[in-house]
Amino acid sequence: MPLATARVATARPARYVKQLVSHMGHKADAALAADGRGTITVASGTCTLTPTTDRLELTATAVDAESLARVQDVVTRHLVRFATQEELAVEWTAPTDGGELEPTAPVVGEYLLGHHTPADDILGELAVATREAAGDAAHMQVSSDEGALLTMLTRLTGARRAVEVGVFTGYSTLCIARGLADGGRLLACDVSEEWAAIGRPYWERAGLADRIDLRIAPALETLRALDAEPVLDFAFIDADKENYPAYYEEIVRRLRPGGLVVLDNVFLGGRVLDPAYQQARHLAMRGLNDMITRDERVHSVMLPVRDGVTVAQRR
Repeated sequence: MPLATARVATARPARYVKQLVSHMGHKADAALAADGRGTITVASGTCTLTPTTDRLELTATAVDAESLARVQDVVTRHLVRFATQEELAVEWTAPTDGGELEPTAPVVGEYLLGHHTPADDILGELAVATREAAGDAAHMQVSSDEGALLTMLTRLTGARRAVEVGVFTGYSTLCIARGLADGGRLLACDVSEEWAAIGRPYWERAGLADRIDLRIAPALETLRALDAEPVLDFAFIDADKENYPAYYEEIVRRLRPGGLVVLDNVFLGGRVLDPAYQQARHLAMRGLNDMITRDERVHSVMLPVRDGVTVAQRR
C-alpha cells in the first residue's frame, strides 16, 4: 500500500515548494517544473508537490509501507521546519494500493458514456457479442466513449494510413476504420484469429471490411516489415504491455510529421502509479510513460480516459 496524499492548507504553497526543492536538491534528486510543481526523489521513494491557491498538495509513493513512511517523514519534517510564519498541519491519508484507485469514479464514467455521440447499432451489437463470447475478458474491448475518441482523432488527422496493434474483437478497429479518409487503409495486427473473427461480420455490415487489412502474426514482425519511411498518419496501441516500448518505437519512427500514436491502458488499473508493482508489464509501462514525456520527437498528453490514454503527435 505505497501511495499516500496530504493537503496542507497554506497561503504560501509555491514558496514552500521552491524551498523544499532547493534544500533537498543538495541531498536528493529534486526538480522544479515551470508551473511550480516540485518532485523530490530520495532513496525511499518520491514525493510530488503541487501548489494551488490555498494549499499544498503532496503525493508520496514508495515500494513498500516502511519506505513510504520514511518519505512522508522527510517531507513533513522539512516542510514544518520551513514554516516559520505559520503552523502547518500535514495529515497524510492512510496508505493506498495503486490497484484500488478509481481513475474515473463510477458515476463520472456513467455520465461520460451517456454524453458522447452514441454508438450506432453495429457497434452496439458488436459490444454485446463481445460480452457474450468473452465473458470476463470483455474488459479488453475499448469503451464506447474511447471508441468515439479514436474515430474523432483519426478524422482530425485526415488519416489514410493507419496501424492498430491489438485488435481483440475489432471494436476499436471499426472505430478507426470509420475515421479514415477516402481510400484509407488500416493495418490491424493481432495474434488471435478466433477473437478477430467475431468482429469480421460487423466490419462487413458497416461496409468497411475493404479498409481493414488484418494480419494474424506477432505485431513486432509485422511492424518491422513495414517501409521505414515516415508515412503513417495514425496508430493505436492496445496489446501486450511488455512490448509497448517496442511497438511505440517501431511506430514513432514511421509517423509522418503531425501523425498521431495513441496508447491505451497507460495506468494499468492504477498499478503504474504504485511503485510496489514490479512485474514486467508494470516496469515496461512505467518506463515508457516516463520516456514519452522526454521524447523530443513528439508532443504528448496523457488523458484520464478510462484506464489512461496517451496521445503523442510526431513533431
